[in-house]
Amino acid sequence: MVLSLVSLCAKEVVRDHSSSHSWLKWMPKDLYRALLEAAFSTCRPLAVGELVQRWPELTLRVGGRRKPGQTAPNRLCIQSMLLAVVRGLTDHRCSLELLDLCGVQGDEGGMGDPMGGWSLTVALCTMVLKASVRTRRPQRTRREQRKQRDQERKRISALERERDLKRERGQKKRDGELNSNESSNVGERTESSGSVSEEDLSKGVRRRMEMERKRGRTVLGSSERETEEKEMDRDVVVHVRADLFVNGRSWERVHSALRTSGPLKLQCRYLRVEEIAVPSIRTLLDLLPRRGLLGVDIRYSSLGVAGLAELLPLLSTFPALKSLRLHYCNLDFRRVHPSQSEALAELSQGLARLQELRHLSLTALRLPGQLRVLLSSLPQPLEILELPYLSLSPADFAYLSCSHHTSTLQQLDLSENRLDENTLPSIRRLLSQASGSLQHLSLSGCGLTDGLLGLLLPSLGGCRALKSLALALNPLSMAGLMDLVKMAVRMPSLRQLLYPNPLEDYQPGLPDLPSSAQLLDWPLDETSDINLTSNKLNRVLIDSGRSDIFLTCDLLNYDKDMVE
Repeated sequence: MVLSLVSLCAKEVVRDHSSSHSWLKWMPKDLYRALLEAAFSTCRPLAVGELVQRWPELTLRVGGRRKPGQTAPNRLCIQSMLLAVVRGLTDHRCSLELLDLCGVQGDEGGMGDPMGGWSLTVALCTMVLKASVRTRRPQRTRREQRKQRDQERKRISALERERDLKRERGQKKRDGELNSNESSNVGERTESSGSVSEEDLSKGVRRRMEMERKRGRTVLGSSERETEEKEMDRDVVVHVRADLFVNGRSWERVHSALRTSGPLKLQCRYLRVEEIAVPSIRTLLDLLPRRGLLGVDIRYSSLGVAGLAELLPLLSTFPALKSLRLHYCNLDFRRVHPSQSEALAELSQGLARLQELRHLSLTALRLPGQLRVLLSSLPQPLEILELPYLSLSPADFAYLSCSHHTSTLQQLDLSENRLDENTLPSIRRLLSQASGSLQHLSLSGCGLTDGLLGLLLPSLGGCRALKSLALALNPLSMAGLMDLVKMAVRMPSLRQLLYPNPLEDYQPGLPDLPSSAQLLDWPLDETSDINLTSNKLNRVLIDSGRSDIFLTCDLLNYDKDMVE
């Protein structure tokens, strides 16, 4: 990556913090962004704090989608930035009103010592609580400055309206003098029928008042919440928008920060909760601002069917919600119980209320034969559908191949749902319907043998938009892998292929049709060359001129999002 002259100079400027007092007061506002990026990239927390405390713009965004090879911001720099935000509340040079930290979190223990999502959430909540205690009195300075700006804006608008009104009055006066005779005649006709018109007018006014009153009662619930949020935002100086990660250890801290009223207010883009009971999840959702929440990710929580049915109506109150992910939430429809049909009906009705949902992920929920009931109620077609470990039945695959979601799917994950001769026609029909839109497909652990894969290859090759394909943990031989790679080089959009280790690479004793769990646990043959398979497959790429395809058998480090 070639650095610009501004970036190179910015790195030199922030390198020496002892001279910051001499250049900060003369620095143009347009260069603050370049200086802050240089301070983050070179890990200069003191420079980060100095810049953020004097931030000259209304909005500061840190994070977002990182480029390949780019690391997350350093933990010390983030902590310094958060402390500077609190100091900036009483600094008249700071104009910050929105701090956007969405996507700034990294992997705990990764390169560069980034701050993970769980640590960042706790740090943000601590910052909000600290600001509410320390800046209750001094924060009036920033609030009064904002109030003065609003008053000045209103005063200018009032002057412009008054000027326009005077102009209109003058024009009407001139028109009235020219048409005085006609106006008097109209006045006489109006006077002769004045009593009837007044009575009709009064009835019309009463009718409109009644209609407005009824309309007001129907939208009272939503308007009350919006009015309440506006009242709470009156004292807010800086809105802090981030992705929140909440578990049992951090729930109390997050709960306190969301309830606190003060100069800083938390806003959530994506909410991820783990090992939290339904009442606690409800409490968090009740405290979050209604606008701005794009996704909810619930993991390892014993929701049960009743708990999920209880949460879905609450999720429907977030108008921008596009993503819902449920991982290992203890939903099991394999056990028949008397109220199963009623529970499914409640889930279907709850999903039908999610008007903007585009991403649905259901992992290990054990819903065989129930896919039609859940997905058919969604009002909009999905773009991302993840159904791993769902024990899908042939009826589920048949519905999915002809549902209203198929033609719009961009990502599809059917991992660990066993495929056979009965379900293969449905999969082929599904791939044919989604061939123009599907970009990422995962069929890992689906029991694909050489024979099944041979029947599926023509349909896979027809997916002209496919960028990544995952087929790990399938019992394929070396001959099957060669056929797979030969098909992959004919797919113009494909950039990444996750292939399984061939059966020849395992130690003797593996069953004839091993499961994905057996393939995962069975040791590889250490006497053979582990690079032999990779070299053969890459030779096919080189001979075909497709060096742009990345081949890997590393399931743990595979990431489809690496494909641009």
